[in-house]
Amino acid sequence: SMNLADTYAFTGTVTGAGGVNTPAFEANLGSNQTPSNDVNTLVVFDTERYDTDSAYDTSTGKFQPQTAGKYFVYGSIAGQSTVNNGNLYKTTTMIYFNGSETRTQDIIGESNQGVLFARMSVPTSGVFTFNGSSDYVQLYANIQTYTGGDVSIQSNVIRTYFGAYKIIE
Repeated sequence: SMNLADTYAFTGTVTGAGGVNTPAFEANLGSNQTPSNDVNTLVVFDTERYDTDSAYDTSTGKFQPQTAGKYFVYGSIAGQSTVNNGNLYKTTTMIYFNGSETRTQDIIGESNQGVLFARMSVPTSGVFTFNGSSDYVQLYANIQTYTGGDVSIQSNVIRTYFGAYKIIE
């Protein structure tokens, strides 16, 4: 047994400590996206910050790693009402796994409390098991105003992003 209060000098190679968190990617929007009000909309992040294994497709918005394992998937949407500042009711960020909604996070404004929003940033995340061949994830958004009208997904790098990385086999 080892006494954890002692100091040890290792002369060999330590193996089995830590791991490699790839495949991994993170992407952003190059410009604002304008979905319809109160409609689940695929967000296609077209600007990669990094993509270690070319597993993210900027034309379909799919992250489809070819390495099996558990992955931490995360994303955030900055929803905005483009008319009548303060008209935003709800912004929802959804992770779809193999085409089905699996993780959802939303923020709802309280109009009867006098709290109205012009923009809402909503992050979501989850751990998913990928088979290493056909499994994929995409990020969707739903932005709704109180009275209808135009909405947008802001391309602000700080508030709108999508990414994933492998955490274990």
